[in-house]
Amino acid sequence: MKLIYGTTNKAKVDFMKWRVEHLGVEILSLIDAGAPKLHIEENGNSPLDNAKIKALTYYDALKKPVFSCDSGLYIDGLDDARQPGINVRGKGDYMDDDEAVRYYSALAEEFGGTMTAWYQNAICLVMGNGQVYEHIGEDIASERFLLASKQHKSGVVAKGFPLDSLSIHKESGKYYYDIDGYSDTYLNVHDGFAAFFERVL
Repeated sequence: MKLIYGTTNKAKVDFMKWRVEHLGVEILSLIDAGAPKLHIEENGNSPLDNAKIKALTYYDALKKPVFSCDSGLYIDGLDDARQPGINVRGKGDYMDDDEAVRYYSALAEEFGGTMTAWYQNAICLVMGNGQVYEHIGEDIASERFLLASKQHKSGVVAKGFPLDSLSIHKESGKYYYDIDGYSDTYLNVHDGFAAFFERVL
């Protein structure tokens, strides 16, 4: 079975391919599928709202099974007005990878060097008219981790996942870049995404 992932972010596509390869599902990016460039207003109030907006829009354009994901970043102790939430890349002006690193580095500095954060993730799959499956929950949320003011010593910023260079595993105190298979540990959501596809396909 082929499913189109409603994103052009290669890092996200590679992650999902890795998570569902054992299910016999082939994941195609929008580029792989030859999708037209669409401007989508992600004006929902939650990650699930935005995932659904994207998936339905891409399905209308492609008429093929497509899913989209969306995330919100939440920081413990930060007042509601400043919570990134679904605006991880900023409200209004979109931050590129380097700008995001600089912004969250400065924010962590306000907390004395580190702050506790977590991602709330959502997914929506559209298989056809009336066949819409959606999920948001703890099983696809990230574990709590630390965002640091100091970037990892390598200076590497993973394209599409810029905050990985600032992210520290709470229990070990190690940057995730220094942990083998860090993406698996960091996201801690692999079974949740796989279980979603197993459940609905």
